[in-house]
Amino acid sequence: MLAPHVDLTEDELRAIKEELPGILRKFDKHRSNLIPLLQAVQERFRYLPPLAMQEVARYLDISLSEVYGVATFYNQFRFYPPGRHEIKVCMGTACHVAGGDIILENFERRLGIKAGQTTPDREYSIERVACVGCCALAPVAVVDDNVVGHMQPSKVEGLFVQFEIQRQQEERARVEKASA
Repeated sequence: MLAPHVDLTEDELRAIKEELPGILRKFDKHRSNLIPLLQAVQERFRYLPPLAMQEVARYLDISLSEVYGVATFYNQFRFYPPGRHEIKVCMGTACHVAGGDIILENFERRLGIKAGQTTPDREYSIERVACVGCCALAPVAVVDDNVVGHMQPSKVEGLFVQFEIQRQQEERARVEKASA
């Protein structure tokens, strides 16, 4: 399997190079530590950067293909950085029956990406997830760790209006801080 292509910013590259050795040192150099090591890397960087996976393989003295094989087997691992705003659409039975697939399609259409992807500006990512345990609120989306129940297509657009208002407020605050 080829490593996914991810354009890293200089800050991200620097963080990986500086912080990864400390993460690796917390684990014995034994292949049985592969999954916990990958979990620690993802916890810190929010995904598994290809450079980090190469270093994990080198540290444990195993092949890169073995690292990828394990990482791709488990759906807990992600290979692309999530967006600043993470959107998870429940596809459990209750949500699916209540139109979860329609809600997912609305998010995908609005953002121009598919489930499992992140927008090029890394602002948004969409995931299709199994039951989130809020069946009485079906269909459900989890937006930035906030449960939004009884989703409707009109609520999808409303969420993006809220994101835009938040972005404008943050920009105003940055400008005011810079001019102070």
